[in-house]
Order: sequence, then C-alpha cells, then structure tokens
Amino acid sequence: MAIKPVEAAVLGAGGRGRQTVGGYARQHPHNLKIVAVAEPDPERRKCFAEEHQIPPNRCFASWEDLLAQPQLAPALFNTTMDQMHFASTMPALARGYHVLVEKPLTTDPVECVQVVDAAQTHKRILQCGYTLRYTPFFRTIKDLVAKGALGDLVTVQHVEHVAYWHMAHSFVRGNWGNSQLCGSPMILSKCCHDLDILRWIVGRKPVRVASFGGLTHFTLARKPAGAPSRCTDGCPVEHECPYSALKLYLKANPTWIANTISLDPSYEARRKALEVGPYGKCVYQAGNDVVDHQVIILEFEGNLTVMFTMQGHSHDNVRTMRYSGTDATIRAHAGLNQIDVHYYNSGTTNQITPGSAEGGHGGGDPEMIREFLEAVRRDDPSAITASGPESVDSHLLAFAAEKARQENTVVDFAQYKADIEKQARIRQ
Repeated sequence: MAIKPVEAAVLGAGGRGRQTVGGYARQHPHNLKIVAVAEPDPERRKCFAEEHQIPPNRCFASWEDLLAQPQLAPALFNTTMDQMHFASTMPALARGYHVLVEKPLTTDPVECVQVVDAAQTHKRILQCGYTLRYTPFFRTIKDLVAKGALGDLVTVQHVEHVAYWHMAHSFVRGNWGNSQLCGSPMILSKCCHDLDILRWIVGRKPVRVASFGGLTHFTLARKPAGAPSRCTDGCPVEHECPYSALKLYLKANPTWIANTISLDPSYEARRKALEVGPYGKCVYQAGNDVVDHQVIILEFEGNLTVMFTMQGHSHDNVRTMRYSGTDATIRAHAGLNQIDVHYYNSGTTNQITPGSAEGGHGGGDPEMIREFLEAVRRDDPSAITASGPESVDSHLLAFAAEKARQENTVVDFAQYKADIEKQARIRQ
C-alpha cells in the first residue's frame, strides 16, 4: 500500500519557505503535501499558493491568522524571520503541530529553553533547521572522530569563510545586517550552524567560552569620497567596488542572491528593486551593525580546545577545518568535499571524498526534511537528529560567545546555562 504524503502548513514563503521546503514538496509529492501557507507579501503568497494548489481559504496574510484556525495539518514548517520564531512556534506547538523551525530556534537564550520545554510538554516534535548535520561531509567527520580514528581528540580549528558578496547581501544590506532589527547577533544568525556541528562532532559538554571580534570594514568611515547612498545613483567608484549592487544583482545570468531581491527575474524588475529596496544601498551606508569578523575560543570537557573563526572577507563561501588527535589529524574542505586523514605512525594519508547528495547545503536540506516527515509519520520525537533538546547548547554557546565578546570576559558555560534555565522557569 502506498504511503500517503505528510500534509503540512508553511509559515513564510520567502527563500527557505518557497525554495527549500516548497522545492522539496514539488520534487517529492509522494512525501510532502503543503496544504496551507501564511505569507504577508501578497505576490509571494499568490505564487506559493499556485505552485502548491492551495485554496484561498487556506492562504493567510500572517502566521497569527493561520494559527487562529483549527489545526490544518500534522506538520508545520516555520520559515518566518528569526525574531518571529518564538512567538509563532509556541502557539503552533500548543495547537498540535509538529514543527520544523528554521535556525535559530529563537533570538533570546531564555526563549530557547522555553520553546524546547513547550515541545516536551505538548509531546510534539520540535526540529531545528541544522542542515549541516545531515550532509555526508560532516557525518563522515563525525564517524571518524566517534570511532577513534584520530586517537584522543586534542584540539579543533573550524573556519567559516563568508564570501564578500554573501556578507554584503545577507549581513550588511540584508535581513541580518542590523542586530536591533533582526533580533540576533551575527554569531547566532549565521554561525549557530557551526557551533552545533562542533558540539555534535566532539560529543562533549562545553566548559568555558571567550570571544573577540567586531565590525571593521562596512562602516561609514570607510565610505569612498563622493559615494551616494545608493549604487544606482552614479557612484564614482562603482567600477572598482567589489560590492557594487549593479555588479552583484544585474548580471545576465542571475545568481541566487539576485533572485531573492525580486520575484520577477527580469533586468528591469531587479534594477527597480535596487533603486527602492535595501539591496541597492551603498555597503558603507547601509545602517548595519553586526560584526564582519569574530573568533570564539572554546574549552570542552577533557581539556579539548576549539578555535572557531567567522570572517566575512573571503573570496569563497566555504567551511574548512582541522581536527587534531593523538594519532592522526583531519584536514577537511567542505567546498571540495574532501577529507584528508594524516596518520602519524605510518606517515600515510587517507583521502576521503564523501558521497555526493543533491540539494541545498550539501544535500543537508532534503535529508533534514525527509527525516522530519518520517518522524511525523511515526509520531516519534526520538527519530530527530537535530531535535530541540539537542539544539539548546549550540544556541546558548552563541549567546555566551556574544556575552564574552561584548563584556570582554570568559564565560563559565555550565553556570551560564544554569542561569538561563532558572530564568526560563521564572518566566513560565
């Protein structure tokens, strides 16, 4: 007997909602059927509804309107903006939905604990959108460390190189450029992925956290002489500026960042979006405040040290890492899908190329959705790799790192976590 697709509602029909979740539903109609959507932009809402044949009475202008209805499906994908995650996930869980929420779970440490507690209270599945856990690349590193291929793990270096164009698009001009508006620091909105991967692979509890970093380049002080507030207004250095909006968004063959600024991919529509929207702003006058480089120094149980670096001045958009143990070292490059294991005793190197997987984030996106749907089908929260409880520490590590950076201090993680959990109990 054929298995029926899991029915689901979607909150937010932007990039992740339309392209990732919606794309999965179009490619795997036997596994997922989207039956309701909430999206404030009428054009996006209309396009999404047409793509999934959603009737008008199941299309809503806000997540509040959708969740005011009786439960419309067993599952719900929450791809709203970061600062909306907590307010929309809590009533969704209470209404009876199993929820996959895009990372981060929330933009407040106390709310992270509260939303996980709520999922357990309502006996609902809560999955965080930590797609990297589902990639063959990171699963291979996890397996190597877990089976002792390196001997005793001693130290780790992990770098997220954010390409200059991605930094400008998402974290200067875009939705995550201003911490007051998006509700979260760069180290949470961009890098909770990485902190989760580190915590997951090493398999140990964090002990202490320190951090340094700041906003160096994308500031008003760096504005070229005579540069207007918009790239479309005749900038005198446009031809030599790598961040020129005309260069990044008006190419003949648009990239994914160009496709996010306008539903209409035509040159004219993209040009208009630059003239009136945030993506046409000069990167030195965009009103952003998040860091463009940051390092986090972590100590885990067993005297394991970890150095994590995020920097937004890279030629490439990639993660690189080095895991060093008493018997061997892993050097890995996610962009090349290459993992080299260097063995000390034999002097040999084993080069591993993990199996390829189709889909965004190195194949992690579709595998994450598939796991969520299977867990919903079985009504089994234990089947989730990146469950809510599993995700708490990585979120709190990001908040602790930002506290350490801002206050120039070293944070005792166990004490920090205990304080947050105490506050969560007080708020309830």
